[in-house]
Amino acid sequence: MTTESIQGLPTQRPNPLDPPEEIGALRAQDSMVRMTFPDGHLGWLATGHHAVRSILANPAFSNRIDLTHPIIPAKRLTSQSIKDFPMPPGMFNRMDDPEHGRIRRMLTGQFTVRRMKQLEPRIEQIVNEHLDAIISAGPPVDLVPTYTLPVPSLVICELLGVPYDRRGQFQGDASTLLNLESGAEDAMAAWVSINNLLSDVINEKRSTPGDDLLSGLIAEDELTHEELVTIGMVLLIAGHETTANMLGLGTYTILQKPGRAEALLADPAGAVEELLRYLSIIHFGPVRTALEDVEIEGHQIKAGEAVAMSVPGANRDPEKFHDPDELDLTRHAQGHMSFGHGIHQCLGQQLARIEMRIGFAALLRRVPTLRLAGEVRFRDRMTIYGVFNLPVTWDV
Repeated sequence: MTTESIQGLPTQRPNPLDPPEEIGALRAQDSMVRMTFPDGHLGWLATGHHAVRSILANPAFSNRIDLTHPIIPAKRLTSQSIKDFPMPPGMFNRMDDPEHGRIRRMLTGQFTVRRMKQLEPRIEQIVNEHLDAIISAGPPVDLVPTYTLPVPSLVICELLGVPYDRRGQFQGDASTLLNLESGAEDAMAAWVSINNLLSDVINEKRSTPGDDLLSGLIAEDELTHEELVTIGMVLLIAGHETTANMLGLGTYTILQKPGRAEALLADPAGAVEELLRYLSIIHFGPVRTALEDVEIEGHQIKAGEAVAMSVPGANRDPEKFHDPDELDLTRHAQGHMSFGHGIHQCLGQQLARIEMRIGFAALLRRVPTLRLAGEVRFRDRMTIYGVFNLPVTWDV
């Protein structure tokens, strides 16, 4: 192993719950290494916690689409296809300040702690209604279509004001967009489909507003229709895909060893932070591009060079977390990078925490003999890691 240059991001996992061994080996030598991206661009890979955090906090690094390079080979992603893709108005997650800050401030006003707390009783109701149905039907069951996916989908739909009966459309389209094997035509069709769905919803809310996030943004009258549509798309996809996969992969992880369920029930909030650190479902990237020459960890990053950051590498860094390859649900894993850092830190992180705290605890409390009941397929070629299915059974 050499830290002079590597060809592409290591992706081969030794087992489903651990990051690639090469990530740890690289980090042990140096937190920054030269890496050739799939399109031939010579940039960098950051694997250390301090390096990743420093880059995400530094305004000298850009998140713009037109400056980036694909980190993983994909049918539809090349440096040219990315640069040719026009930035949709309102795609705040791929903007720099001041444009990013303008939209972020409006959204922060919608994602208040008070509003998230007000959602707790409704989240508990949604969780328990789904568990009622699962328990009534009896084992065995696949928890992905019956629990881990519909719970966060229903929550984000209610928060945004998107009709839940359209979930079949946007869940399928989101899966297509996040699948690295999707071709350009399929990905574009999925994009247009979700765009049309959100456009229809926003038009309906202009005449019949509700007590939801999209209606609140419309009432502020500071965003164009196109900006509202894109913002809605970003929040809808991120709001159900990330939490759904944490619930699925987290449940799989808990069921691997005796005692983990009891540890989670003793401190659900603390256990959620450790699961977020340990699993790191954002397993490819993020990527930032230097706008000027910058020094990180003693390395000179030249203007125009892209830096890929390994969230699993940062979250398993022994300089930050003691015995990082061990899942310790009593650990308070403060400072993990699973929600990002800096100006692009996840807007919905408090909502996600509430959903996971309630979702994990209710499932394990109400079904105490829960156990795996079949082969589980993992989302290796998806931009968000997790499980496609989760067959379980329990004692009746």
